[in-house]
Amino acid sequence: MEVVDVAKLKADWSGIEFDSVDVEAKGDSMLAFAKAVGEQDPRFCDPTHADYQAPVTFTAKYVGKRMFPKGFPKIGSGMGFDAGKCVEVHAPIRPGDHLTAKSQIHDIYEKSGRSGPMVFIVHRMEFYNQKEQLVSIVDWRLVMQPEKTIQMDVKGVGEGKGSQ
Repeated sequence: MEVVDVAKLKADWSGIEFDSVDVEAKGDSMLAFAKAVGEQDPRFCDPTHADYQAPVTFTAKYVGKRMFPKGFPKIGSGMGFDAGKCVEVHAPIRPGDHLTAKSQIHDIYEKSGRSGPMVFIVHRMEFYNQKEQLVSIVDWRLVMQPEKTIQMDVKGVGEGKGSQ
């Protein structure tokens, strides 16, 4: 039977950058995204607007090359499922901006559900523009269902990076 030590996973893997991708924010892509999500604010759907910029959830469409760091342990027998995204906007994204997205495991925590324990892994992508200015943070939660987990007091866990 599989045993998952959630506190140890968090201590060992949180905060370590493991992937980086570069993308360009193209005006036509920004406009298509705005239309697809039903955006009506002219700042996001009118390229002639003086403050034209990407919709606030624009960076949620990007994924990295890796879901997890190399060596990250498999949890459960399935692939897990997407449990939602959270986007923080720090600065506007303009057409032509070159973005670098850096990935890390931001958090790992456990909850109990009707079908048993669930482990949530928060994959964070931080997006920086060509001026190295943070423009967006996307946290997406992946839910994995192990067979068994160990409950531990996690106060102070994650302050160090554990084994690297």
